[in-house]
Amino acid sequence: MKKLWKGNEAIAEAAVAAGCRYFFGYPITPQNEIPEYMSWRLFEVGGAFIQAESEVSAINMVYGAAGAGARAMTSSSSPGISLKQEGISYIAGADLPCVIVNMMRSGPGLGGIQPAQGDYFQATKGGGHGDYHCIVYAPSTVQEFVDITYRAFDVADEYRNPVMIIGDGMLGQMMESAEIPPMRDLSTLPNKDSWAACGHSDGKQRLINSIRFEADELEAFNDYLFKKYEKIAEKETRYEEYYNDDAEYIFVAYGSVARICKAAVMELRSEGIKAGLIRPITLYPYPSKIINDTAKKPYVKKFITVEMSKGQMVEDVRLAVNGAKPVEFYGRCGGNVMMPADLVKLVKEGK
Repeated sequence: MKKLWKGNEAIAEAAVAAGCRYFFGYPITPQNEIPEYMSWRLFEVGGAFIQAESEVSAINMVYGAAGAGARAMTSSSSPGISLKQEGISYIAGADLPCVIVNMMRSGPGLGGIQPAQGDYFQATKGGGHGDYHCIVYAPSTVQEFVDITYRAFDVADEYRNPVMIIGDGMLGQMMESAEIPPMRDLSTLPNKDSWAACGHSDGKQRLINSIRFEADELEAFNDYLFKKYEKIAEKETRYEEYYNDDAEYIFVAYGSVARICKAAVMELRSEGIKAGLIRPITLYPYPSKIINDTAKKPYVKKFITVEMSKGQMVEDVRLAVNGAKPVEFYGRCGGNVMMPADLVKLVKEGK
């Protein structure tokens, strides 16, 4: 049954339904409703919530819980995620699954609490030290927050990899109708006894760490990680096409900005201008192939990447287009949000 949910609270309930029983976090706007909700909800289902003394502590608690085989989660916003980056790299280096939510705010520095998308590089290019990637999802509706969060724990477990879900203050605070999936039976969740440090009777040691002093050993682990990323790219890449069958002008946008682009597409089409949208749902792995394939279509005139930043995803769009068509960029930042009329005007003036 659908109910009216705030974005942040919908994420929290979907995580509980997915079998998350351990949450470790620290307050920061605009994601505070997630730990607030978890602080009482987890106790109702026999889980545990800890408000850590810092973001650094919170991510290392996630590391410990994930290493013990639990479905664990944390959330934060921009500078808080920056503080978690070392721990996220350790989690990736220890080959562990977890879910991390980033409700982006404007920056750099403390910035402001308004929505922004300036964390794209941080989320998709590793963020912390070393050769690693998180699987990164960018929902654009409250229902999609629910569906992706519910699935994120399964994906994290399947690939033993951290999964990051990114939104912004607009999506986290808005209210929309959404349906929460059924509560998972914990007995049906993946068995992690073969690797988790959760106590075993077979006498075999389970060692969870990311230290590999020998160069060949560490290189082999990095090779293993990137073979895993190739598999993830093959099986987990997600995107949406919107009115692209005949579009001459292609917007590329994710999250809340994609919703604005959809409104612009409809306005342009009402005026006889063939516009469309490619919306990446996974930012890593990035849907480069669909963008490249679209760029080869003879009727496509240009791509317009739209972001609430000074331009970050646009680099991946240009790489995917590979010179086949022009790629323009339009961005707002500092917490300012573009309007559909801005994009309509941009296309009309650039024809």
